[in-house]
Amino acid sequence: MNKNRWLMALAAVGVHICIGSVYAWSVYVNPIKESMNWTLTDVTIAFSIAIFFLGLSAALMGKFVEKNGPKVAAIIAAVLFGLGTAGSGLAILMESKLLLYFFYGVLGGCGLGIGYISPVSTLVKWFPDKRGLATGLAIMGFGFASAIWGPTIKVLISEVGVASTFIILGATYFVIMFASAMYLEKPEEGYLPEGFKKKVEAGHKTLKTDLAMMGVHEAVKTPRFYGLWIMLFINVTCGIAIIGVASPLLQEVLGVSALVAAAAVGLMGIFNGAGRIFWASLSDYLTRPIVYIIFFATQAVAFYALPSITEILLFQVILYFIMSCYGGGFASIPAYIGDIFGTKELGAIHGYILTAWAAAGLVGPLIISIVKDSTGSYAETLYVFSGFFVVALLVSIAMLINIKTIEKKQALAE
Repeated sequence: MNKNRWLMALAAVGVHICIGSVYAWSVYVNPIKESMNWTLTDVTIAFSIAIFFLGLSAALMGKFVEKNGPKVAAIIAAVLFGLGTAGSGLAILMESKLLLYFFYGVLGGCGLGIGYISPVSTLVKWFPDKRGLATGLAIMGFGFASAIWGPTIKVLISEVGVASTFIILGATYFVIMFASAMYLEKPEEGYLPEGFKKKVEAGHKTLKTDLAMMGVHEAVKTPRFYGLWIMLFINVTCGIAIIGVASPLLQEVLGVSALVAAAAVGLMGIFNGAGRIFWASLSDYLTRPIVYIIFFATQAVAFYALPSITEILLFQVILYFIMSCYGGGFASIPAYIGDIFGTKELGAIHGYILTAWAAAGLVGPLIISIVKDSTGSYAETLYVFSGFFVVALLVSIAMLINIKTIEKKQALAE
């Protein structure tokens, strides 16, 4: 097999950078509202449906990805996401909310979920020596996507209108995703990169063995599966919350203008993307359980301290750190799954755990609105989320103890 694993990583980035354009949805909101005379709720429903179907399709199609391979899965994702985006243009032309919900929400959302998981389990197999780096690279593309597509969408809408923008981008996404999908392929069983293989044979490196080799139905019967689910759920719930309230929070706590707050929010996207590659790469050295303990211990303090910080620079540093942990939590999960369940059905297990993302997308904004309505302050919501992180910290410590206990038992049994 003459495939280059770094080109494989680039192909994965190609898929993720297209589907990550979902994070730029807010750029469409006002133009659609104005041209269609729809309410904010009408337009936002399309995005909510897309995120829901992302979680649903990732969970249901994980086994399909493992059985049929990443190429077939990524081609299906390209068709669904390209068609979903282009079809949204047709929905705008026909002034149909239901069509927009179907194309962008259902079709686009399914393309999102299948596209998200299809390259990730493959990359873990291509990079047995650098699992965190590999998954961080792909998922980084998803995080950075809004920085690329946001301005592109803005320019296109001003030049050709909303409907044509959807159609042009639908075709563009399809071409990039299809070309990327054609390169994706699983390595042969037991693959090791040449340089790493020589070091292992010479005794300079040891190949870390996975804790277990489980299928998805075995994995869901273990407490470790639910530990990962809870950890991702809390990290995403609190991250989505901070994304949602960052602008009003900056204005409320620091008294800055809406323009300054908007600039700070723009920078958050950069740290979201950068955190994916930084933390996932670091997890190759510190181990995944330790990185998650760092995430939760530091964020519990950060969320608690944020409302009382009045120095704008320090406030932003903490805000950007939180965003890096949010992105890092997404990027490190696939490698963590590989470490404790093996690579046999990694895509399927990853899909099941991503239901935590769909649930968090519903719960995070809901908690904020409830606490804000009852207390009248965004600051109070951060204390609630600080408490969430304490729970996540306890779960991540329990995960580490559980893993160490199993490793000791395995060592004694040998």
